[in-house]
Amino acid sequence: MDWGSLAGLVLALAAIAGGQWVEGGKLAALVQPAAMVIVLGGTLGAVLLQNGMGTLWRGLRLAGKAFAPQPPFYEALIASIQGWSKTARADGFLQLERYLTDQRDPFITKGMRMLVDNVDAETLRSILETDIDSYERWERQSIRVWEAAGGYAPTIGILGAVLGLMRVMDNLGEPALLGSGIAVAFVATVYGVALANLVCLPIANKLKKQLALELLKRTMLADALVSIARGENSGVIQERMNSHWQQGG
Repeated sequence: MDWGSLAGLVLALAAIAGGQWVEGGKLAALVQPAAMVIVLGGTLGAVLLQNGMGTLWRGLRLAGKAFAPQPPFYEALIASIQGWSKTARADGFLQLERYLTDQRDPFITKGMRMLVDNVDAETLRSILETDIDSYERWERQSIRVWEAAGGYAPTIGILGAVLGLMRVMDNLGEPALLGSGIAVAFVATVYGVALANLVCLPIANKLKKQLALELLKRTMLADALVSIARGENSGVIQERMNSHWQQGG
C-alpha cells in the first residue's frame, strides 16, 4: 500500500469535513443519498457510454495501482541486464534460457525467448517496440476512464443542483420540504466537484506517472535486449541504460 497516496485522499476529505465543522455546519448535512445517487450514477453512466463496459471495468481495476507502492527498479534492472549480457557473450544465447524460469514479467520473458531462439536484432527491436506501443495504447484507454469521470462529475453535480432547485420550486407552498431540496441542490455540486478533483483526476494523473515509468523500463529493456543480440559490450549497454534513466527517470 502506498500510504502517502491514501493519506492524501483522507486528508482531502477530512479538510472538507473539517471546514464544514469549523464554520458551524453539521457534518450530517454533507450526507445526502439523493445527491450521491445522482452524481455517482450519472458519472458512471456517462463514462460507461463513452468507453464501453470492457474499458470501464479495466479502468476501475487499474485504480488499485494508484495506491500500490512503486519500488525502485533501476538498480535491479541494471544488474539483471549485466548478467544477461555477460552470459550471452561468454556462453552464447542458448544459455540465457536458464534465466527464463525466474522471470515473472512477460515482456522480459518474450524478449529473452527471442534471444534464445537467435532472432536477429532488428526483428527483435520491431517486435518489442510494437509490444510497447500496444501496451501503452491499452493502458491509456483505461486511464481515460478516470479522466472522463473527472470531466463529467462536476457537470453531473450541477445537474443534481438543478434537480434539487426544481424540487424546491415545486414545493414552495410546503416550507417543510424546501430544506431537503435546497440541501440536495448544494450538496450535489459539492459531490461532483469533490469527486472530480479529489478522486478521479488525481488517480488519473498518478496512473499516468506510473505508466511513464513502466514505459521507460520497457524501453530500456528493449534497447538492452537488442544490444545483447548485437553482441555489444556490457559496459556500453550500461552507459546506454544510464542515458535512458537520466532522460526519463
